[in-house]
Amino acid sequence: MITHLHFASIPVSDQDRALAFYVEKLGFRVATDRPMGEGRRWIELRIGNSETRVVLHAAPDVEERIGGFFNGSFACDNAEATCRQLKQRGVEFASELKTEPWGTYMIIKDPDGNQLVVGS
Repeated sequence: MITHLHFASIPVSDQDRALAFYVEKLGFRVATDRPMGEGRRWIELRIGNSETRVVLHAAPDVEERIGGFFNGSFACDNAEATCRQLKQRGVEFASELKTEPWGTYMIIKDPDGNQLVVGS
C-alpha cells in the first residue's frame, strides 16, 4: 500500500536561483539533479531525514502558478531558533513568527515569491 508522500513540487522560474536558495538558505540537500529536456532539470531536494522530497519544478505552464501559497508546511525543531537563523541568512518573511493554539509558525518567501509555512 501507500507508504509516504514521495515529493511535493514548488513552481520556480529559475531553477539555479531556486536551488541556491533552498540549499544555502534553508539547508536542503540535493538528491537528484538531472536534465529533463528543453533547458530544464529534474531537481529533488532532501529535507533532513525525511523520505519526502521537494521538487523545484520549471515547466512551460509554471509561470501562472509562481508566487502563490505552497499548500503544505515545513516542520522545524524550534520555531524561534529557526526564525532567527533564517533572518540571519537573509530570508524574506511574509509573516513574522506567530503562536497559535495549534503551534508556532512563520511564513517565508522564496526568490519567486512562493510563500512557505515553517513551524513547530
